[in-house]
Amino acid sequence: MKSPEMPRQAVFEMLEEFEHEKIIFCHDKRIGLKAVIAVHDTTLGPAIGGVRMLPYRSEQEAVSDVLRLSKAMTYKAAISGVNLGGGTAVIIGDNNTEKTEVILRRLGQFVEELNGNFIASLDVGTTSKDMEYIRMETKHVVGLPKSLGGSGDTAPFTARGVFLGMKAAVKEVYGTDSMAGRTVAVQGTGKVGEHLVALLRDANAKVYVSDIAPDRMVYVANKYGANPVANVNLFDLDFDIYAPCALGGTVNHHTINRMKCKIIAGSANNQLADEVVNGEELMEKDIIFAPDFLINAGGLLSAYSEIAGYSAVRTASLTENIYEATREVIKKSKAERIPTHLSAKRIAEDRMEQIGKIK
Repeated sequence: MKSPEMPRQAVFEMLEEFEHEKIIFCHDKRIGLKAVIAVHDTTLGPAIGGVRMLPYRSEQEAVSDVLRLSKAMTYKAAISGVNLGGGTAVIIGDNNTEKTEVILRRLGQFVEELNGNFIASLDVGTTSKDMEYIRMETKHVVGLPKSLGGSGDTAPFTARGVFLGMKAAVKEVYGTDSMAGRTVAVQGTGKVGEHLVALLRDANAKVYVSDIAPDRMVYVANKYGANPVANVNLFDLDFDIYAPCALGGTVNHHTINRMKCKIIAGSANNQLADEVVNGEELMEKDIIFAPDFLINAGGLLSAYSEIAGYSAVRTASLTENIYEATREVIKKSKAERIPTHLSAKRIAEDRMEQIGKIK
């Protein structure tokens, strides 16, 4: 079925709303490639972002996703203190049945045409092997296997950053950052979710796990001694921390009304369905939200280390900074009586403004 066409004006309206530098539509009818690359901001350096492949319901949904993700990458890079901007690429298609070498290599050619203004990396629906294919057409790609000089799997660093951001929020709420005895609901048991579950269980936290794939959920629960819970029943439970580690938008008006937790800290991108409305709702319920683009930056820091030629030791050191950065965001939020995601954005925007003066 052909997806519906997007009204022309809608593209420019979204560009104006998200303030992007450029958006590139990548189409090759011969091989079935439909993709979009968005470059949000290059004030701090070349835009970096994941290559996501999903069976979007329409071109408009894909464009909306790429614009939201790339803008979040700008803030992620800025608040993490690295010299990179924000970008993202999305491929429209089922990553299980439609992903091919030729599609990835053709996307790599489009990346090459951007002359280093965009650096591709891993995201939902792509792997290190896929980055190898892209690397055949451009050098502007990270997330490569260690055998090719890359940093390898970034999931452990992402999970570590989320864990540290979570501990910083726990410190604010409970006066100690010990996770022993805390109850955490991890939604999404993919690579990052599983690593986070492992860290939490090692810290003697009680963990609930939920996933739309029941087999995966049960596997992770059994492996780490966690408790499997169906998605529909998750917010019926009493737990201290909600950790969304799948797709975004799970923090919304409906779920916030059901939440009994004190903290939200997970790896998913764009967790707030509506930043303005949901941010205020969380403040009203006295729930601390550890901004996703800050605490899930471990993967970005790993990619940055790959670009700069740093070791895994340096990546680990950079990731440890997420703890204090999260505490600073929470402190600013309380002092200015603003939602934490807005507090984090202001810190990021201030860095971009200051560095922009010397560019």
